[in-house]
Amino acid sequence: MEHSEIRSLFQLHRICVLIPTYNNAQTLERVINDVLSYTDQVIVVNDGSTDSTPRILEGYPAIKKVSYPNNRGKGYALRTGFAFALSEGFDHAITMDSDGQHYAADLISLLKAFVEIPEAIIVGARNMDQSTVPGKSSFGNKFSNFWFWVNTGITMQDTQSGYRLYPIRRMRNINFVTKKFEFEIEVLVRSSWNGIPVINVPVKVFYPEKGKRITHFRPFKDFTRISVLNTVLVTIALLFIKPRDIWRSLKKKTSDSSFVSSYSIRPNQMP
Repeated sequence: MEHSEIRSLFQLHRICVLIPTYNNAQTLERVINDVLSYTDQVIVVNDGSTDSTPRILEGYPAIKKVSYPNNRGKGYALRTGFAFALSEGFDHAITMDSDGQHYAADLISLLKAFVEIPEAIIVGARNMDQSTVPGKSSFGNKFSNFWFWVNTGITMQDTQSGYRLYPIRRMRNINFVTKKFEFEIEVLVRSSWNGIPVINVPVKVFYPEKGKRITHFRPFKDFTRISVLNTVLVTIALLFIKPRDIWRSLKKKTSDSSFVSSYSIRPNQMP
């Protein structure tokens, strides 16, 4: 795709790039500049940063910004960004992390998948086998993929990547409850339960060497939150979602059978 075609797709389909950020001043400017080479429909959510993030954002008067004083968590930042994007007239939002892990060039991969399945949540699937991927990230992704399959019956390669395209207009009536990192699994499960397709497309990922890597993921606290969320979602799936789906399937089969029976031509009915 040419850059002009990419910009046209962003405008035509009312797609924005949403960047939640918290104390990533050392990479934020580069991330924003890379995205601006593809689109100027950019929203940055400053999730209570205490570094030089506000000063950096002042240098971009043309992009839209949402800020609040206290850090509330990535899920809260995303949900706030979705609501703001909807109020600005956007129908879709591509989310990118501000730590430099994602490449703006992969916006093309997400847009190509969007053209094929415009109402899907499209998740950028990272190559988790490369040597620079931290062991805890690889394990966490496998753990998350397994529980996503348990909750939805859908097999995914990567359910933890933050590089995603969301059909936020279609998602606007879904109720979400989480506000931290666990939101990124809740949004996939609840959206799937509401009939929104969830798919992967390959994207590149950059992990800096150990010691230079900045993460706000707290292994014990956040892993515990994710485990509690999965317990709740599995309970809902077993008690409500799966019985609902079975009932709908049986109802559809009955309806289809009745239709065929009603319109079948019997020999004694022929003229």
